[in-house]
Amino acid sequence: MSIQLSQQLFFNPSIVENPDQSDVAEGEKRVIISFRAVGEGHISSIVFRRAVLDIQNNIIMSSPGTLIEEADIIRNTVYKKDIFEDTALLSQLSNEVVDKLVNQLPDSFDYKTLKKVISELELEERNEVTYHAFEKILWLADSYHYVHFSLDTDISNRVIFPISEFEQKGVEDARFVRFTNNDGTVSYYATYTAWDGLTIQPKLLVTQNFYDFKIMPLYGSGAKNKNLALFPRKINGNYAMVSRIDGVNNYIMFSDKVNVWENAQRLQEPKYPWEFTQIGNCGSPLETDKGWLLITHGVGAMRQYCLGASLFSLEDPTVELGRLRDPLLMPNDEEREGYVPNVLYSCGSIIHNGELIIPYGLSDYGSGFASVSLEPLLDRILNEK
Repeated sequence: MSIQLSQQLFFNPSIVENPDQSDVAEGEKRVIISFRAVGEGHISSIVFRRAVLDIQNNIIMSSPGTLIEEADIIRNTVYKKDIFEDTALLSQLSNEVVDKLVNQLPDSFDYKTLKKVISELELEERNEVTYHAFEKILWLADSYHYVHFSLDTDISNRVIFPISEFEQKGVEDARFVRFTNNDGTVSYYATYTAWDGLTIQPKLLVTQNFYDFKIMPLYGSGAKNKNLALFPRKINGNYAMVSRIDGVNNYIMFSDKVNVWENAQRLQEPKYPWEFTQIGNCGSPLETDKGWLLITHGVGAMRQYCLGASLFSLEDPTVELGRLRDPLLMPNDEEREGYVPNVLYSCGSIIHNGELIIPYGLSDYGSGFASVSLEPLLDRILNEK
């Protein structure tokens, strides 16, 4: 079904290489840019645009469509009872309610079975507190789903809307990364924040083609708060993720499962005045010959968001090789006014033709692009260790 596209604000972008690089001229690259789109009620969705980086790194945006296509939502996930029970408990539900439910569930079950068992228990309980707890468990299960778009849609017509109750207030700040698997195949992951008005739930989506998306929650003591960003490949046999689990400092985690994260260790803490309030990432680390380049955001005493840059060892990314003493990018007078003033924010950058290209959001109302020569930037970071 086609829907008329209403006026929206596009900000907090990320940028990745398009899976289709056929027939591009030498020195050019097709890219996909994702945005956090906010419309009526300030509810966020994820939208996409196509662009080409030419040989001079000019960004040539393709014209978007004026209609959006409603995706097919598929719920066919099979759940493991022990994992599901742990996740329900992490959602701060009553142990008693969870126990009543899991005692009636088989070791493996689907959403339809879960809903049937909950309906039967609701008839027995007839208790408003229990009813709301069961409802939340259904919301949790509904966090697993597939989103499929018709193959005849342009990417600018594909919008990932909030679907589950955990997302009813929005899906925010998707950090897309082009992930290279051990066998050389490529998947595109994105971490994003689901928001129901009370609870933050970090979630993960994966796609190979930007038509079919698998969506799931992230688990573990390290999968909380905002700001999770996946490294673009495994390191020493494990997935790696940066995060900001305490809302103040940067952390790093390693896992053999892409959706389970434990044992976060502190990676960075605020060091300079422009980042004294908090430091976080602005998307997945970028691999360079001198180390993992991490674009960060820092918040100073006057709640101004600026972008910085740090470099970490390729072999052991827990080792910081250097950090810029001053911001790489800060809002100018024209960029300071908006729905959330004084904010520059990015969810992912790209390296092309010797330059770092940073798409960034402007105070939650629009987006811009900045570029900087890569080698002088890396040298500056290392010299300021």
